[in-house]
Amino acid sequence: MKKLLVAVVLLVTTMMSAQKGSILLGGNVGFSSEKIGDDKYENFEFSPKVGYQFTDKWTLGVEGSILNYKESGSKTKEAYRVGAFTRYSMPLSELFSFYADLGVGYQERSIDKTKGVYAGLTPGLFINMKKGFGLNFNIGGIGYDNLSGKGTPREQRFGFNFGESITFGISKNFGL
Repeated sequence: MKKLLVAVVLLVTTMMSAQKGSILLGGNVGFSSEKIGDDKYENFEFSPKVGYQFTDKWTLGVEGSILNYKESGSKTKEAYRVGAFTRYSMPLSELFSFYADLGVGYQERSIDKTKGVYAGLTPGLFINMKKGFGLNFNIGGIGYDNLSGKGTPREQRFGFNFGESITFGISKNFGL
C-alpha cells in the first residue's frame, strides 16, 4: 500500500501536447503521510489547469490548487492558490517535446488567515505515444512565494528543487 501511495505522491499529472487552437486540460494530484514519533502529518493536494493553445508553441490559462493538511490531534487546515500560467513548448522530434510552465498568482492559508503571492517555473519533457496520448515528466523547478497576515510574521520562500522530485503523468490532446 505504501508503494502505491509513493506512486501517487510522485504525481498523476494530466497535460496535453501543444497544438494550435486546442484546449489544454491538466493538473496534479498528490498525497503524503509522515509519522515522527507519535505525531502524524497528512497532506492532500489537487491542482487543476485549463489553458488555450493560441499557437503551436504558446499556451495561456488559469491554474488553481487546494491543499488539505492535518497534524495528529488537530483539525484539517486548508490552503488555496489561484493564478495564471503560460507554457512554451518546443518540439524536439515527432516523439519528444520540451516545455516550460511559468505560473503566478494569489494564495491564502485558512489556519492563520495569511495571504500572499506565488511564482514558479517548471520545465518538463512530453513523450508523444500515439493519437494524442502521451507522457509528461519533470524533475523539479524554481519557486517563490510569500504569505503575511495580522499577528503573524511574514513568510518568504525562494528555492529550486531540480532532481529532488520527479513527477510524471498521462495526457491526451483534445482539439477544438
